[in-house]
Amino acid sequence: MSDVSSAEEATAPSPNKGTSSTKESMKSFVAGGVGGVAAVLVGHPFDLTKTRLQTAAPGTYNGAIDVVKKTLARDGATGLYRGVIPPLLGVTPIFAVSFWAYDMSKLLIYKFTPNRTSDQLSLGEYAAAGFMSAIPATLVTAPVERAKVLLQIQGQGQGGPQYKGVLDVVGHLYREGGVRSVFRGYFAAYEVTKKLLTPAGASASDLNLGAIIMAGGTAGLAMWSIAIPPDVIKSRIQSAPTGTYSGFIDCARKTIAVDGVTALWRGLGPAMARAFPANAATFLGVEAAKKAMEKFM
Repeated sequence: MSDVSSAEEATAPSPNKGTSSTKESMKSFVAGGVGGVAAVLVGHPFDLTKTRLQTAAPGTYNGAIDVVKKTLARDGATGLYRGVIPPLLGVTPIFAVSFWAYDMSKLLIYKFTPNRTSDQLSLGEYAAAGFMSAIPATLVTAPVERAKVLLQIQGQGQGGPQYKGVLDVVGHLYREGGVRSVFRGYFAAYEVTKKLLTPAGASASDLNLGAIIMAGGTAGLAMWSIAIPPDVIKSRIQSAPTGTYSGFIDCARKTIAVDGVTALWRGLGPAMARAFPANAATFLGVEAAKKAMEKFM
């Protein structure tokens, strides 16, 4: 899932470069892990705020700022990083696999379009590569996401088991199982923004850090602009006791019946606030890691 440099030069070889070498694959894998860690460190407080808004009983909070105030009052600054261990442990395989799969997906597109008139992939092809990259990542994402949500909602007055830490959550997950995360691709938005920011005659792989931050942040905004309702349902399913919902549709129906349709948009503010810095950090971490590895590999 790495879009790291440019589609044509840095991460995914063009048709003229043949198949990707093991070295290039490893670069994509490592860079993806670095980008994931950066995203978690920057975005977790926003994510915790979003999750608590989405899962709390009506009236628990007045809004995102209220969530932050009550969390700080109850747990201190470290409370904003409650549940951070699962994503930190999980982002390396999740993002590494995703960015690697993204580059491999682009290579497959090149392979099956040998008579193409341009080395540049189209927007549709970028989107297809992003979609394919999600398939292997979902094998890792579900249990990590569920563990993170269960730890994040602790301390806000809800019933249910209180977990001592990641291992305790994992023990329960073996019995209950994870819920597949909703795929949210944003590589197409990243590619388009990079192209718009690339001067005529220049290469997207030569963009400065400011342009990379802008492209990555824009990608995050595009992703969350359509992902909030599915994310609300995902958070509720992941945080509810076993048997509360029979599935995605059942959760959506019950949520609307009890809290109204506006409940599907809870957490929009924190999600959008998180989208730019967290996703900018992701792609900046990936790009920086790739450039650093170019010097030594």
